[in-house]
Amino acid sequence: MAGRAETEKTKHGNEEQMNELRTDVVDHHVNWFEVHRDAKTLVKKLIGLSAWKGIIAVTRGGLVPAAIIAREMDIRHIDTLCIATYDEQYIGDVNVIKKPAEAVKDEGEGWLMIDDLVDTGTTIKTAREFLPKCHVATVYAKTEGLEYVDTFVHEVPQNHWVFFPWDTEPQYVAPLVNSPNDAA
Repeated sequence: MAGRAETEKTKHGNEEQMNELRTDVVDHHVNWFEVHRDAKTLVKKLIGLSAWKGIIAVTRGGLVPAAIIAREMDIRHIDTLCIATYDEQYIGDVNVIKKPAEAVKDEGEGWLMIDDLVDTGTTIKTAREFLPKCHVATVYAKTEGLEYVDTFVHEVPQNHWVFFPWDTEPQYVAPLVNSPNDAA
């Protein structure tokens, strides 16, 4: 039934949790070319803003954009903020797995934090607790997260789920004429 929320049981650690499946989500696929092009566009916005001490790549989504940005800006000092807020498309509890120690000592001052996307801002809000002075840059920014990011390339509607090429894989699909569900 259109517009009706369904529920799905998911396993989080040792506990089961009921999640409503959203029916308003639009798939937004981004390919390797677009990620590379958009990361380079982000570089153009960042060049000259500061003499960066290094890059903090937010795992896992920020790793690929951070690598492109580090290359294009000739930054070789790269650390990671290992943080988890998602399980598939479900936002869960924030789990900080590893902090970038040197950047934390500096409160993030002079550091560039890179992520693929800001959604609701949960990850960045948590990071700002121990990196209040870092500059946050994302390739994509959803409406609810805009206030938490300093620099971004593309705004994405809140109800879009962005599929990045490192989260998907191409696969063979049979021609429609051979499909058993052929409605012709």
